[in-house]
Amino acid sequence: MNRRSTRSTVSFSNPFKMAGYPDELLPGDYEVVVEEELLQGLSFEAYRKTAIYLLVHGRGRRAGRTELRLITQSDLDTALSHDRALTQNRKYSEAALFPQEDQ
Repeated sequence: MNRRSTRSTVSFSNPFKMAGYPDELLPGDYEVVVEEELLQGLSFEAYRKTAIYLLVHGRGRRAGRTELRLITQSDLDTALSHDRALTQNRKYSEAALFPQEDQ
């Protein structure tokens, strides 16, 4: 069975949590690893996702350790949407505190 892995980076501007894990993660860039397997018996090449992992680098007492956390695409999308909403709300709040003057 042929497998492949792809890597991408996601960025969070706010602390966030992933479903299934109790701890809150710090804002920053996180690597996402997607594992896929080749579907057999087709007349064209196609892959199916088998796992998605979020790489979490240890901090403090866990510095130097990297953890692969199994997540779902839905959980990742939810966390990113929540982060965008928090960032957008903060921008609107700052705009209300410091309104632009009309010229």
